[in-house]
Amino acid sequence: MNQNIMRQLILFFEKKAFGVCAKIAEVLGISSNVIRLYFIYLSFITFGSPIIVYLGLAFLMNLKRYLRRNRIVLDTF
Repeated sequence: MNQNIMRQLILFFEKKAFGVCAKIAEVLGISSNVIRLYFIYLSFITFGSPIIVYLGLAFLMNLKRYLRRNRIVLDTF
């Protein structure tokens, strides 16, 4: 049961939290694992400030998705 909970937690983070790294990797044309690895290294070196950048990028991605969805809804009226 404990492994099932851990697997669900890992799947949640892969689906939700790693979207920013995957998008950056897609734009740059490199593996998302490399981006994640550098993000972890930078977090340790700079004492967590990349986390603030990461959360800002995640917010912008969600905002962009929200605006697209509303534009589609507004266009139908």
